[in-house]
Amino acid sequence: MTEYIMAEVLQIADGLKAEKYRVLLPQVAALSAGETDDVALMANVSAALRETFGFFWVGFYRVQADELVVGPFQGAPACMRIRYGKGVCGTAWAEGRTVVVPDVSEFPGHIACSPFSRSEIVVPLWRDGRVWAVLDIDSDRPDNFDETDARCLEDLCGEVFPR
Repeated sequence: MTEYIMAEVLQIADGLKAEKYRVLLPQVAALSAGETDDVALMANVSAALRETFGFFWVGFYRVQADELVVGPFQGAPACMRIRYGKGVCGTAWAEGRTVVVPDVSEFPGHIACSPFSRSEIVVPLWRDGRVWAVLDIDSDRPDNFDETDARCLEDLCGEVFPR
């Protein structure tokens, strides 16, 4: 019986999360309409995501030569530069795919910018056939991200930062 109740609670929570994204996407699209400056867009997307979900850290890293360099973010101070293929952000960049990490302490090579980060999701942003930036979100709760987050964040990034 307890497993059934937990499954129901998780299903409700996932539905609420999806609903938050459903409401947020048109708001961010309207906020971003007509803006062409990537830094301005990153700043508002970071703020909107953190405000809506209360994530521990939300921000962007931009590709600069062979590194990711921190861009606009909301949260505590962050790592300034991340090498290609290193940590969760560098892995998402190198593999060109969204990476969901339920427990950052179990991710090989995790870069601990904050001891309070427990789970993480990183979404690559594509332009002209290459990754040009990544959206990085950290949570202070373990196992906070799932396929709903991955799908919705990919949709949001695709809307605001078209290929």
